Amino acid sequence: MSTVPLPFQLVPGAVGSPVLLHVPHSSRVVPQEVRGGIVLDDAALETELDHITDAHTADLAARACETGATAPWRFVNGLSRLVVDPERFPDDREEMLAVGMGAVYTRTTHREPLRAPGQDPGPLLDRYFHPYARAMTAAVDERLAATGRAVVIDVHSYPTAALPYELHGAGPRPPVCLGTDGFHTPPGLLALAEAAFAGFGGTGLDSPFPGTYVPLKHYGKDRRVGALMIEIRRDLYMAEPGGPPGPGLDALASALADLVDGLTDM
Repeated sequence: MSTVPLPFQLVPGAVGSPVLLHVPHSSRVVPQEVRGGIVLDDAALETELDHITDAHTADLAARACETGATAPWRFVNGLSRLVVDPERFPDDREEMLAVGMGAVYTRTTHREPLRAPGQDPGPLLDRYFHPYARAMTAAVDERLAATGRAVVIDVHSYPTAALPYELHGAGPRPPVCLGTDGFHTPPGLLALAEAAFAGFGGTGLDSPFPGTYVPLKHYGKDRRVGALMIEIRRDLYMAEPGGPPGPGLDALASALADLVDGLTDM
């Protein structure tokens, strides 16, 4: 965990593609200066990373880009969400604050202390969260300028069994959960996703994880920005928790490529 890559990376796709695959939670990298503020010992931190990381989703997105007819753009977080979670609201609008998982986590997936009480989240937000948000906003603006629209597809995974931090863990846990937004997820986008992932045992909506990611500049304001969250149950493609990928990864990448191609042709 001592080697720190770029905090995030925008991987170019086809000039005419409106699609931006967003991979925010795939990394296990915690910079040493951030590690010092985490109270877990090394073994406990590795266990927490097993639970909280959307393992292999960056690989899944990369394979989808190689498989489809038109390569989408990719925005990939190079740091663990234990540094900051770029998909949270950075203020009191964030419901996950109730379990210590706002933009800067203070609790683990099992609701145990992650950081000491009273730590100021401001430095982490300034160094990591806000630059990430600005870069994602710019990436969406670039797709709008190039194609007249942008479609943000979040690529996530979630555990087969609910973890204690989940606010909606008592609901259905379908093979593929599609997170939607009433403003940014039009029916055509949802229908394409349901068709693309129909072969994995079914899809469900907004359970156990609801909503989508849209930069705040566009959120609830610009209908040219479409958004959908794809949450893949981990038993479809990997050994849990934190294990290697299995053969399901290629099939899921093919399905994601089908969705991207359908969106490009809309």
